Amino acid sequence: MSLVVLGTLSCHSQNERVIERIDKATMQTDVVGKDVQLIDVRTPREFNDGHIDDARNFDLSQQKVFLEQINILVKNRPVYLYCTVGARSGYAAKILKEKGFTKVYDYSGGYYDWVGN
Repeated sequence: MSLVVLGTLSCHSQNERVIERIDKATMQTDVVGKDVQLIDVRTPREFNDGHIDDARNFDLSQQKVFLEQINILVKNRPVYLYCTVGARSGYAAKILKEKGFTKVYDYSGGYYDWVGN
């Protein structure tokens, strides 16, 4: 009986860690120049003003389109998200978790942190 409870608790804690907040150093070592799913959730205008590495632009403000765009992502591969300062990417991370993505990284500093603002 206690083994079942322990198994349930460990699975639960793993599910809670689907979303992990990361910093600039992690972006530089684990994302830039790598073959990863890097998603900028800002508007196209913000994206066109500058973005990180080979990011793809999935505009979170157009939620219906955003939900369609995430369908092209591979759910069991890590997804890295960022926005301007971290608010929108945090929200997008929760959406991906709800949609069954297994590992989501939220660059909480956002583009402003990236460019040093």
